[in-house]
Amino acid sequence: MAAPDTHKIPTTIITGFLGSGKTTLIRHLLEHAQGRRLALIINEFGDVGVDGEILRSCGVASCPEDNIIELANGCICCTVADDFVPAIEALLSRGEKPDHIIIETSGLALPKPLVKAFDWPTIRSRLTVDGVVAVVDGAAVLAGTFADDPDLVAAQRAADPSLDHDNPLEEVFEDQLLCADMVVLNKSDLLSADEKIQARDQIAAILPPAVKIVVTSEGRIDPELLLGLEAAAEDAIETRKSHHDDEPEHDHDEFESFVLDVGPLSDPDQFILRLSSIAEQHDVLRMKGFFEVAGKPMRLLVQGVGRRFRQNFDRPWHKDELRRGRLVVIGEAGLDRAAIAAAVG
Repeated sequence: MAAPDTHKIPTTIITGFLGSGKTTLIRHLLEHAQGRRLALIINEFGDVGVDGEILRSCGVASCPEDNIIELANGCICCTVADDFVPAIEALLSRGEKPDHIIIETSGLALPKPLVKAFDWPTIRSRLTVDGVVAVVDGAAVLAGTFADDPDLVAAQRAADPSLDHDNPLEEVFEDQLLCADMVVLNKSDLLSADEKIQARDQIAAILPPAVKIVVTSEGRIDPELLLGLEAAAEDAIETRKSHHDDEPEHDHDEFESFVLDVGPLSDPDQFILRLSSIAEQHDVLRMKGFFEVAGKPMRLLVQGVGRRFRQNFDRPWHKDELRRGRLVVIGEAGLDRAAIAAAVG
């Protein structure tokens, strides 16, 4: 393990597929920072900053609102020069520098290009990648969402080179794991003891032997375990393999997202059931947003992964705030936007 440079600010990259629980984990870190002054850079795939709003509503002293920077102009792994570097420079130009920076990538991001950005001279002298942490939805893995057998695929390709077994979703998932210094197997409360073992085994089959897997639920993990890995990942980037190593640049043409305006809800439970049905019928990967519930002073936060949805009132509406419901829909390219919009109502 590389020795940390005490003149550099340690930075932890939190990656993970859509809905794995990255934001929940980061919120837990903020609430248990143990005296650290933290800064956040949040990247979302889509136009509505749901994750940034959730974290700004924490109101914890460890991470004042000025230390939360949101990048919503596309996946951070594709906009390093245009967005990431200026964000870092703006953050470090402020009077009191953070003790630790946490970067939450979008669920579709490849972490390796972001780690490479830390080798840029303007960043390398001031920051180091303390660690890359991949958050995994254990229930999704067990359900077979990313259950392709790499060895079997390799054997099939060797037997018939004309076959195309590429799966963009699986490649994103595996690239996130292959770049990680630690994997958080989240949502373990949805799994039995045997299922946890099965999920761990599936993930371990992809990982290098030195990468540890930590099992948790609701993102509850001791910050002392997550922060301070001292990986200096930018110094060993070539050892972190990726499906995209031979590509000149990476894009996200395989995915798309759009935002729908939603009026006040009279029955949130029925709305959630409708979204679950839409996700199944149209193969939607992720839905999330804030909504007004008729007669309620609180804002409703809804987050869904496939057919699984969660809802809670996260904070009161501000007096001067427009009470507008907005739903972010994310899926593979080709989503029937008109049909989804009609079904949402």
